[in-house]
Amino acid sequence: MSVNGKVIPHTPLAVDFWQVRKCPGTRLFFLSHMHSDHTVGLTSTWSNRPIYCSPTTATLLRLKLQVKEKWIHPLELDEPYLLPMDDIGKEKLTVTLIEANHCPGSVMFLFEGYFGSILYTGDFRYTPSMLRETCLRTHTTIDVLYLDNTNCDPNRTLPSRQQATQQIKEIIRRHPNHNVVIGLYALGKESLLVELAKEFKTWVEVSFERMQTLKALELPDVFTTEPGAGRIRVVEQSKICSANVHKWDKEHPTLAILPTSRPLVPFHPNVHVVPYSDHSSYQELEDFVSALKPTSLVPIVGKYVPASFSALLPRRKRHEILVPECVQHYMLSQPESQLSSSANTSSRRRHFQPLLPKGVLFDSPIRGAGKSGEEATEPEASEEEVNENDSDCILVDLSKYRTPKKNRGGTGDMCLNIAKTTRTPFETNAKIISETVSNDIHSSPHMRHSNVQNNDTLSADESMSLLSGQGIQQDCDNVSDDQMNNSVATLQSRLGKDCCSSSSSSAVLKQNYIEEIENSLLKNLPFTEGDFKTCGLLQQSFVKKYSLLPLCHVSDDDLSDK
Repeated sequence: MSVNGKVIPHTPLAVDFWQVRKCPGTRLFFLSHMHSDHTVGLTSTWSNRPIYCSPTTATLLRLKLQVKEKWIHPLELDEPYLLPMDDIGKEKLTVTLIEANHCPGSVMFLFEGYFGSILYTGDFRYTPSMLRETCLRTHTTIDVLYLDNTNCDPNRTLPSRQQATQQIKEIIRRHPNHNVVIGLYALGKESLLVELAKEFKTWVEVSFERMQTLKALELPDVFTTEPGAGRIRVVEQSKICSANVHKWDKEHPTLAILPTSRPLVPFHPNVHVVPYSDHSSYQELEDFVSALKPTSLVPIVGKYVPASFSALLPRRKRHEILVPECVQHYMLSQPESQLSSSANTSSRRRHFQPLLPKGVLFDSPIRGAGKSGEEATEPEASEEEVNENDSDCILVDLSKYRTPKKNRGGTGDMCLNIAKTTRTPFETNAKIISETVSNDIHSSPHMRHSNVQNNDTLSADESMSLLSGQGIQQDCDNVSDDQMNNSVATLQSRLGKDCCSSSSSSAVLKQNYIEEIENSLLKNLPFTEGDFKTCGLLQQSFVKKYSLLPLCHVSDDDLSDK
């Protein structure tokens, strides 16, 4: 379905436009009426941004779309309202709602502010009385007119709605023994139904869904849901087709009436198309534009505007629009309620997440690590996958390593980047590990259950003790020098098979090299403080500097400097 709405340039305003991702700077949303082509994208999940509309539309918004009450802000007609356009109350706009004469609750919006004056008609049927509205009578200049150009065809003429109603009455009078089926959309032309019910003194049969709408509109009591209770019946416009007309006519002689301005051709003798329209005719639009004389004109439906309308516009230029700095900041900032909502959503997601394994987490190599720095990209960890407060652990980053130097003997020593994380609640919001690591942990059964299946992996209680210096020292004291040396020797012997090659080894060898490191570490944990000293690991100043940062943020340059 087409979207008949607009985002107002250089402002945080949008009318009948609900695709938030396409208008990230919009903060104030306005709804002209409840027809479905003006509510595309507006659902019960709408949040974080206010919707301004007429009281009648507000009622239908709750009933039909179940939009939450807190986001609906009904405004009375013909009353100017001041609305904030920033976070500090410095810049405001004035908005006035004007009857649009289209369907129940439909309005036009007159906006006034730093951008000048903008009249947005929405769908409307022009009458001369509109020009007598106080806000239009006293307002000398309309800078921009957003015009409903649905029937903007100079080759078509439309009767007034009063004239069209008389045509329908005449058709029904010529067939006194026929039932009458009228095809309508879900909202609109209720005044026609009331007038026909009173004219022919009959009930108007409607569906249960339409009856809910009619009760909400508090219309006269001429409607019923009882089948056969009245001579006139209302159906969806799409229901008037050849098959249904034949079916109805067999049961009882039936007339089908389509009150619409669309150029339809009757397909059956008992089908009557009457040009009853809730949109302005070409002549009415011309009268409206000629009376207002706006500086510029923007069509709401498509981009077509007759050339004759351009001749009606005065030859004056619109002043340059300077958006205040406070409004710019308002348009760029995220709504506070949305920030709060995001925080609550994150909490709910964490509640249902499986617990991350405790103990030692290994930072797997980034995909494409064998490529050059320009080709390899580092994925970001999403909030759903990793939250640092959910895991207390030692991080071992194996994606950042240094090539063994030739002067270090036959096998070479591998420098492991090991950082102790001793976080307290609310100490930092930085993510712990990359998205790749999170996916590996959750997808690999071995990693997911390593603390249960591998006797050499730290238990949950032991991993918690690693969070304090005392816990680390205690573990170091419990491991003998022989165990420590055996672990180091085993690790070095395994690494020596692949590490003795030059620093220009291929990407495949690097991958195997890292996998061998992971397997070796898994089999030789726990490691002690003595391992740190034996391998000539990171200086204390380096550990302090990066202990609170996610290891994926430590660059190769940082490591080489140290």
